[in-house]
Amino acid sequence: MSIETVRLSEKAKGQLVTVKKKTKIDNWNVLCRWALMLSLKEESIPPHEDIITNSNVEMTWKVFGGEFSDIYLAVLRQRIKKDFGKINEDELNYHFKLHLHRGISYLLSKSKSIDTLIKLSF
Repeated sequence: MSIETVRLSEKAKGQLVTVKKKTKIDNWNVLCRWALMLSLKEESIPPHEDIITNSNVEMTWKVFGGEFSDIYLAVLRQRIKKDFGKINEDELNYHFKLHLHRGISYLLSKSKSIDTLIKLSF
């Protein structure tokens, strides 16, 4: 099983709108990539929650990841294996949503401009 579609909650959409204004990055997929990687970089496991993806922001996995979509998926799988000892393919999308939405919250709180966003990656 793989991730086919990426959808955001209404809350995450609103957060990304704010981040877009601060960073001047216009593309949802680019910001979502940053968000995913910020969450995966964090050592703690995202808290379990039911995320309702009810916004109109939706993209395919290929649009989300672009030419590096296989790499993003491999990094996510590796993180799940590290956290839980095994990868349950049926829960792959669930863990992706947790990391994506946590990362979006991080972006909102930590990125004041494109410069601070770049500094977060190091």
